[in-house]
Amino acid sequence: MLLRNTLSEYRSALDPSDADALGIEAAQAVERFLQHREGATPTPLVSLPALARRLGVESIYLKDEGHRLGLGSFKALGGAYAVIQLVLELASKQLGRPVDVSEWRSPEVAAVAAGLTVTCATDGNHGRSVAQGAQLVGANCVIFVHAGVSEERCRAIARYGARIERVEGNYDDSVATASSVANERGWIVVSDTSWPGYERIPHLVMQGYTALLREALAALPKPPTHVFIQAGVGGIAAAVAAHFALVFGNDRPFLTVVDPSRAACLFESAKAGHIIKIPHDKPTVMAMLECYEPSLVAWRILSRVADAFMTVEDDEAIAMMKDLAYPIDGDPAIVAGESGGVGLAGLAKVAGDPALRAEIGLGPDASVFLINTEGATDPVLYGRIVGIPPEDVTASVPRKT
Repeated sequence: MLLRNTLSEYRSALDPSDADALGIEAAQAVERFLQHREGATPTPLVSLPALARRLGVESIYLKDEGHRLGLGSFKALGGAYAVIQLVLELASKQLGRPVDVSEWRSPEVAAVAAGLTVTCATDGNHGRSVAQGAQLVGANCVIFVHAGVSEERCRAIARYGARIERVEGNYDDSVATASSVANERGWIVVSDTSWPGYERIPHLVMQGYTALLREALAALPKPPTHVFIQAGVGGIAAAVAAHFALVFGNDRPFLTVVDPSRAACLFESAKAGHIIKIPHDKPTVMAMLECYEPSLVAWRILSRVADAFMTVEDDEAIAMMKDLAYPIDGDPAIVAGESGGVGLAGLAKVAGDPALRAEIGLGPDASVFLINTEGATDPVLYGRIVGIPPEDVTASVPRKT
């Protein structure tokens, strides 16, 4: 299903707070921060010419976040950045002077961080980033996970020193529990979703994501005409939409937000004409996107800047995992987790339907930008789905038929 944006606020100006958080100057601040992070090298921007020919477009460029900062997900840029920025701000207050990002490993900052506990709810990747940021700066960390988060993903979070707390129910239930416990105990919630009265920290998280967009724009041979970007609560989709709108203005690419059909909170909100919480359905294999209520900030951005909303099925997401692992005609092999190739699944669905192609202007001259938002963050599950372990996925692996 695909729905063009017909909301009354469509194409209106971004809220000033969103523009400040996700514009060029904000992205440059993230770049400066990353200069002080070990291993903070740009992730690959991969060209897929054979796949582009098959789908009837001029080019496909995929930003592969499976290589990001040892976490294998774009979320490595968000939670950790927010944690460290919050600690630096608190250190500035306690020390009575501005504390620069270059000082984040100093004993003075570590002493401030040691008295803090940060927390969040997670499907897996955001929690790992928050836990990594807490470990890097010396803060305490408690991560809440719902019943559907795999043990492998919990162990991956715990490796960064975080305490794991299980919550019955789904992601939204874990968000509510994390917020409630944090209020009782004086902890700082570092969430990638937002609600009334809680926007600044999610802004910091989303600001961290802009680094990958700066890298992509520096490497792309020309601006994209179309973007397909997957969404859970909408953080990465809104970061892409806002940053590209601010960089390109009226010449920005046509942006389609892609939801899992079983957790299509953004699609259904667009359909309803306002932000809504959808009922819990059967779990989706796209676990990192299994969210039932959009982030308030993300919705505010996407309702103005997203051009279309669509859904894909579980089998379509799985097919794209396999297509990327077993490439055709010399394209490089890419390890994409269950949620990583969902933007590509959206592109493939539109490309195979002449009416949908016409609806969004996806012609043979289209240049498409995608993000592989995660690698094999659950290697066991990845191997079960794709048929081989992620470490065996290489460009030399022949395509299955």
